[in-house]
Amino acid sequence: MQTTFSPSSSTLQQQHQTPNNQDISRYKNIIDDKSLTFAEKIISIKNVETSNTDSKKMCMSGDIVIVNVDLAMAQDSTGPLAIRSLNEMGIENLYDSSKVLLVLDHTFPAADEKVANLHAMIRDFVSKHNCMLIQGSISHQHILEQLATPGMIILGADSHTCQAGCISAFATGIGSTEIAAVWTTGQLWLQVPETIQIKLSGTFNKGIFARDLILDHIGKVGEDGANYKALEWKFSNDYVKRQFSMDSRACISNASMECGAKISVFPIDEITTKYLDDYPRINNNNEAEKIVIHPGNSAKHVDEYEIECNKIEPQVSGPDNVDKVHTVGEMANIEIDQAFIGSSTNGRIEDMEIVARMLKGRKVHKNTRCVITPASVKVYEDAIKRGYVEIYIESGAFFTNSTCGACVGTHLGALGENEICISSSSRNFVGRMGALSSKVYLASPATVAASAIEGKIADPRRYL
Repeated sequence: MQTTFSPSSSTLQQQHQTPNNQDISRYKNIIDDKSLTFAEKIISIKNVETSNTDSKKMCMSGDIVIVNVDLAMAQDSTGPLAIRSLNEMGIENLYDSSKVLLVLDHTFPAADEKVANLHAMIRDFVSKHNCMLIQGSISHQHILEQLATPGMIILGADSHTCQAGCISAFATGIGSTEIAAVWTTGQLWLQVPETIQIKLSGTFNKGIFARDLILDHIGKVGEDGANYKALEWKFSNDYVKRQFSMDSRACISNASMECGAKISVFPIDEITTKYLDDYPRINNNNEAEKIVIHPGNSAKHVDEYEIECNKIEPQVSGPDNVDKVHTVGEMANIEIDQAFIGSSTNGRIEDMEIVARMLKGRKVHKNTRCVITPASVKVYEDAIKRGYVEIYIESGAFFTNSTCGACVGTHLGALGENEICISSSSRNFVGRMGALSSKVYLASPATVAASAIEGKIADPRRYL
């Protein structure tokens, strides 16, 4: 069960405020500027110099700027390092506890005594400083479901924090000592990233999903193809836009880290607005917090791509490197020991649904383990209510609580010597999911489900 410890609602409403309507009017020249990218606009607005004076300074790519931070997160792998850093510096007070989030997700519940002690350290820190604690949901999914709003700057001591870009926030990962500095000052310096614009056109064919799209792109540009760049996603028309749900956008923004992106941002549109309506922010004050920022149509991009969705096939990445990407046909018939569906990249209800549809009336191969892990307690509850879990169990799959777990090789699906896994998780580096001799291939939840049925890497299209 997810548990939350946080300041009172009234405190959150007072302290979580980004600029109110009067303040936003000060930034109208920045918001309306046609020559600025999303990154340039949001950093110009959050620039400490701008927020503390009447300055209307524009921050351009390459500039180093100190910004005000709206949310600073650490999880149970990185949080203890940040806490120790504060203790070593003798810092007793946080700048604003309501903007500090600790999450127990990488190994939850604790798998051994060592992890239990780290969890205890975090709980003690939260109790002392009255900041937010989440236990039982993956950090990135919780931030998306309850905390992120357009125009926020969200920094997390976890590289996949960039997921919140799907809701048009400037969200990125930083180090543990950096997060400690943010907890203490409420600020951090950032270099304004150059921007790559990616236009999406065409429509997906049957059996093709957002994960196939981002794997295909990573395979083409390489693991450093967007190093410290902002990715701005753009739709060619409304028909294309409608096939990208918030779950799909979250998958793309999350996985963009694997080609080095600093942020990965989708535009604010009716899909964003509906999501915010369906998942109210915890302070119930969406409009006051939201800053609508659209990139300027004459902004300078360091590179531009167009991805034709209709030309993408099911993709498989690996092993050992995310940018070693092939079509499923090229990798077909590689026998597997485990199929894993979950993680912050692909553990949302859209993923749970497609897997249930494919497994219904079928069985997991007798030589294969299939582990299914939702990204949050909300996804866990929805999967139960919709009857998906019954389908999983009848197929022979295992359904776990929400945790990073198998994705980071700590529990609930770690791999043994020489085992092979196909996974919808975020990474497949050597030893990522367990033994150094194990091999991990990455794919969409649909491809993973098809592979679980056949006991080998398989094309999902024959099951849809």
